[in-house]
Amino acid sequence: MSTIYLTAAEAAAELGINLSTLYAYVSRGILHSEPGPDARSRRYRAADVEALKKKKEERADPRKAVERALDWGVPVLDSGLTLIAGGRLFYRGRDAMELARAGESLERVAALLWLGDLDAPLPAAPPSPSPWTNTALRETAGLTPFERMQILLPLATVGDPRRYDLRPGTNLATGARLVSLLAAAAAGVDGPSPEGAARTLARAWAADVPEAAALIDAALVVSADHELNVSAFTARCVASAGAPLDAVVIGGLAALGGRRHGGYTERVEALLAEVATPGDSRARLADRLRRGEEIPGFGHNLYSEGDPRGALLLELARERRPGPAVDLMEEVAAAAFDLLGERPTLDFGLVTVARALGLPPGAALALFAVGRSVGWIAHALEQIADGRMIRPRARYTGPEP
Repeated sequence: MSTIYLTAAEAAAELGINLSTLYAYVSRGILHSEPGPDARSRRYRAADVEALKKKKEERADPRKAVERALDWGVPVLDSGLTLIAGGRLFYRGRDAMELARAGESLERVAALLWLGDLDAPLPAAPPSPSPWTNTALRETAGLTPFERMQILLPLATVGDPRRYDLRPGTNLATGARLVSLLAAAAAGVDGPSPEGAARTLARAWAADVPEAAALIDAALVVSADHELNVSAFTARCVASAGAPLDAVVIGGLAALGGRRHGGYTERVEALLAEVATPGDSRARLADRLRRGEEIPGFGHNLYSEGDPRGALLLELARERRPGPAVDLMEEVAAAAFDLLGERPTLDFGLVTVARALGLPPGAALALFAVGRSVGWIAHALEQIADGRMIRPRARYTGPEP
């Protein structure tokens, strides 16, 4: 549904029921209504109506539940990594927002997701020469950080025979090296640094901002994993085929760059380019609604009360880097809530951090990718331990032989 709210008549028609039944659904708590534009009317969120419609259809035909399992549907595999429940996000039972607020680094969260213990030491990757040439750095200098990652990571790994050693201990060292390589590629520097991903990025992008490393680490930590999203599922499929970890990360990058996944950050950046003047946010967003255009960066299917990652990053940016950039982001968020009743997502939060720190164009997507690489590797390790190849069947709908 392209609209946000439905009238009572529209909601009843969508559900195939009469108005009396609709009102009964509300009184029994099956469906929520809220005041409409005038005192006598009620309105219904289109997303709530659609979700109830799906439930009714699945009860009538259980096969539909299987069909929808790949689209925000029922769980399709077991994982001990990430739980989304009660509007909160947990990494192996630890609240991800609390980890970020406490200043945990991406590397320690990697230890938690990969080994189940924040304090577990990760094996050091064997030393290696410069992973890419000066020519490669020069040729990719004009690209976005994300594009550099997609080009430079294969260059750093393709000739390394150790990539095919998939023993658990070796995989951990390889995973740590891949995360640091991604940070170096995003920053456009010559190879990984032992100081950690956040400091590598902060030193390259915001060396004169003391708060940069801590704020970047918080963004990386809340981006680290989000259950079975499309890039994590891609990573598991690649890993289940017996591919090396660098191939897993390359597959994750390919999926993350899609405009309906991590590439969504670029749509948020485009929105902010339209709302460049303080005090103009509500009018610009209203213009978008009037034209039937999306307002990206607000509302998440898994968080009815708001994405905690977006809320935390906006809060930390306000605390640690207050200024006109954050003021404008908060103004846009307030206008969006007034018009849509939706709160900021992770994408909006990442763009807020990037703007607050004055990071280069495309930095928000790069932060997403560096942080999420930890989750891709965690899913790969879990899938390798499982030992099965992911190979679902398709229901054939083409012409008969």
